[in-house]
Amino acid sequence: MISCSIWAQSATAYFDKAFKKAEAGNHKGAIADYNKAISMNSKFVEAYQNRGVAKFKLKDYKGALADFSKTIDLDSMNADAYTGRANVNFTLSNFNEAIEDCTSSLGLNPKDYIAYNLRGLAYNKIGDKKNACADFSKAIELGSKSAAVNKASICK
Repeated sequence: MISCSIWAQSATAYFDKAFKKAEAGNHKGAIADYNKAISMNSKFVEAYQNRGVAKFKLKDYKGALADFSKTIDLDSMNADAYTGRANVNFTLSNFNEAIEDCTSSLGLNPKDYIAYNLRGLAYNKIGDKKNACADFSKAIELGSKSAAVNKASICK
């Protein structure tokens, strides 16, 4: 006998479907499923964060910023959400906000070479070459290849 419950999906099931769609490059479909997961569980931190990533990839920067901020509101210890929001802020030329978010991320995860590299780029944009080069050096020490390229072109 087949139960009717197989037709009702859980927030986690929608999240899993969304994740698979995002991995396949179907960001619009992923967002639709993340929306369903969030509508079923308004405190689904990972769904907000992943939806923010999908929105960023679709260049919905305002939406991505809102989702990363909501993720941080729900889980202020989520280093990746700060780095994600920093990336959006950098893209929107909000360089001081990007620096603040990277600094918050690094306070939670001091081995995040992506945050060091991004903060270095943001420091460079506001004319602080000394801090930019220091961050690129730290990112390189932690294994970042793109920071090496940035350091070579910026820190001459």
